[in-house]
Amino acid sequence: MINFKSVDATAIPQLMAIETACHSHPWTLNTMSSCIGGRYFNLAAFNGDTMVGFYIGEKAGPDFTLMDICVAPSEQGKGIAKQLLNQFIDYGEQQNAENLFLEVRESNTPAIKLYENAGFIEMSVRKNYYPSDNPAKNGFEDAILMGMALGLNFQ
Repeated sequence: MINFKSVDATAIPQLMAIETACHSHPWTLNTMSSCIGGRYFNLAAFNGDTMVGFYIGEKAGPDFTLMDICVAPSEQGKGIAKQLLNQFIDYGEQQNAENLFLEVRESNTPAIKLYENAGFIEMSVRKNYYPSDNPAKNGFEDAILMGMALGLNFQ
């Protein structure tokens, strides 16, 4: 059974192990360390005592941004990313966030589908935002900016 809890700086080695296993261009140790505490919040998924995934969010005024979400490759396809994303959305609602934002590589179609199914919509494209090893991309890949408005309460 998967359980969830927030983690502190002592979990950075576990976070980095998952981060580097998931991304062709992972965050650096300094970036990860700077995103623990302060205006940042997180939730990690555990199978027993083993961390199997996490997300890191940022509070910026009334808006929250999903900065990073990862699930260990051996645990992908089990619905853990969906649970983490739903927890991020729920936290935003509980904290009265007005909007939720995220960026995703244009080539990451499974993630885009996950975000769309959760209610995020494409807002814009950031050209040449992510580094890429794809020679056809000249070293960069576009990012799709997605968002979700919360608490509009249309009547």
